[in-house]
Amino acid sequence: MTDTLTLLAPAKVNLYLHVAPVRGDGYHPLDSLVAFADIGDRMTFEKADSFSFEITGPFSQTLHGEGDNLVVRALLALADHLGVEDLPMAVTLDKRLPIASGLGGGSSDAGAALRGANLFLELGLSDPVLEELARVIGADGPMCYRARPAYASGVGEVLEDAPDLPVLHAVLLNPGLPSPTGAVYRAYDARPEGKADRPAPFAKPEAIIDWLAQQRNDLQAPALSVTPDIAEALETMALIPTCRLVRMSGSGATVFGLFDSAEDALQAALLLDRPGWWVRPTRLGAPQLHLG
Repeated sequence: MTDTLTLLAPAKVNLYLHVAPVRGDGYHPLDSLVAFADIGDRMTFEKADSFSFEITGPFSQTLHGEGDNLVVRALLALADHLGVEDLPMAVTLDKRLPIASGLGGGSSDAGAALRGANLFLELGLSDPVLEELARVIGADGPMCYRARPAYASGVGEVLEDAPDLPVLHAVLLNPGLPSPTGAVYRAYDARPEGKADRPAPFAKPEAIIDWLAQQRNDLQAPALSVTPDIAEALETMALIPTCRLVRMSGSGATVFGLFDSAEDALQAALLLDRPGWWVRPTRLGAPQLHLG
């Protein structure tokens, strides 16, 4: 066992998100293409006599005192699976992603916690076992455990790898506003305009942005009705001449812009920087998760 292990919990971006009206069981059928960024939160694991969990980082204050953190929930499920009461490690979450931002931060943190515990404690559990444990945090748990491009359908639990998705150069912009998922779905349910349709596959990787432009995020309009100021982020991103596509991720409030090159994305991020806004250039795909 190593003394310390640090993993990336990458931001999840819904490149498109097609949502159908709610079913009788309260779930919404959906179809989405997700990719993961090379930025996100960080999870560090260290040797300890007993389990402890600490949250640090620029967005830590919002989570302090939260009794049902998804990381803790995932690790309790792991301990239960192992038949033990305690996992001998100290876990630190460096919270670098905004809260309620549509980037899957909590689910990605929990996925990284399961990956990290398996590696750090040398448990030797298989990916299918850990993916099943990740379901305890919600339908996107297995997706965020995998942290690689995939089509998601059903209610998000049916996954198909998307290995042909090229790396995409992007800028993530959060206008400093939370966009609570529950409120956004309630706004959607008031006017359910969407369907969980799967588009025909893109023909060529170089045409991926044009193909994505033909798709939708069916939660974008409901999110704007809940948090109207997201519109300013969308409109400001769209004003960047090199930006090829602007869309909101998930239930918001983060929006993303796609660009032809890393240089274009970096220059756009510099232009978009303003007080109160969280702006990051990134590459979307399957990021390197092991940081040390």
